[in-house]
Amino acid sequence: MLNGIWLGFFVAAFAASLWQWLVGGDVEIFARLVQSLFDMARVSVDIILVLLGTMTLWLGFLSIAEKAGMIRLLGRVLDPLFTRLMPEVPRGHPAMGLISMNFAANVLGLDNAATPIGIKAMHALQTLNPSKEVASNAQILFLVLNTSSLTLLPVTIFMYRAQQGAADPTLVFLPILLATSASSFAGLLAVALVQRLKLFDPVVLGYFAVAALGLGLLITSLAGLSAEAMAAASTLVGNLTLFGIVMLFMIVGALRGVRVYDAFIEGAKEGVSFTVTLLPYLIAMLVAVGVLRASGVLDAGLAGVRYLVEGLGGDTRFVDALPTAFIKPLSGGGARAMMIETMDTFGVDSFPGLLAATLQGSTETTFYVLAVYFGAVGIRRIRHGLGCALVADAAGILAATGVCYWFFG
Repeated sequence: MLNGIWLGFFVAAFAASLWQWLVGGDVEIFARLVQSLFDMARVSVDIILVLLGTMTLWLGFLSIAEKAGMIRLLGRVLDPLFTRLMPEVPRGHPAMGLISMNFAANVLGLDNAATPIGIKAMHALQTLNPSKEVASNAQILFLVLNTSSLTLLPVTIFMYRAQQGAADPTLVFLPILLATSASSFAGLLAVALVQRLKLFDPVVLGYFAVAALGLGLLITSLAGLSAEAMAAASTLVGNLTLFGIVMLFMIVGALRGVRVYDAFIEGAKEGVSFTVTLLPYLIAMLVAVGVLRASGVLDAGLAGVRYLVEGLGGDTRFVDALPTAFIKPLSGGGARAMMIETMDTFGVDSFPGLLAATLQGSTETTFYVLAVYFGAVGIRRIRHGLGCALVADAAGILAATGVCYWFFG
């Protein structure tokens, strides 16, 4: 499937460019296509350089946690849930602890920590995979839950809104929370239907009830705070949790006789080798996304949606925010740029500006996550992974649009 999608991006870009040259008279279109290839290759290297430091750092700390037994301990917390959602993963397997940590980092909006932990978890799941080039059911579920991006503290979006002069930077907190929850639930449901998972198991329902209760308490406690207090609380909770985890690993490791410095160096070396293997996969995906954007295919899709909605007599305000939704599965940086552009053009507190911010926080960069997570372990056949991830993306987009009309419409 991935081969066909990758080729399809290039074919669509080439066909659109031919049309613009032959019919539209745009003689510069192919120059832009070629330039996008080099630009995306450079962006890939920039991302890898940042990821290299992050991976080296976090895999060093994870090595300490592993030797101290912390990963096994964390795994036991979610063992009852994931033994039902991932029946091929044995109880107490190291993957369970890593998956728990990855979800915790994502929920707190700690993307820099979540990625290396997630890649480590994918490697742990790969040790159980009987077909090393074909994604297992557990790996697909883990990928889809990562692409759905359940985030309780979208601090970076608050920051961008504040930079654009928003009266209340955290105004989109509840819309983002509802949209990303819908995205995560849709992704889980899609995978459960394909893999025939038993979501109505009493244990699974118990975990969902606890999560819903915690979500409700969080909303209740934060709803009464001012914008400044909520932003400050989000930043404090995220960073305090992050550094607290680091200190916990090192203190517990030292108490259990782990040579923490040596363990850190051992894990850091592993991080270097992991990161280097990602570059070909990342370049392949980003150059395909680059030519698709440069060819104008995404702009044409946007124009088509606007024409259709106008023809049906519908409200077209949401169309102005759709560039963020279209590009988010393909490029995180591109979606961020589109969000800021929408805020700048229509106003940060306009309906398109609010919707763009909500869309930015509702899902993750699907093709980037797919390339990095599956590329890290050499998966070539992704089976239903992409389809379920795109279902989560679609649910996030629809939920974000509906919630924004409800809150701001």
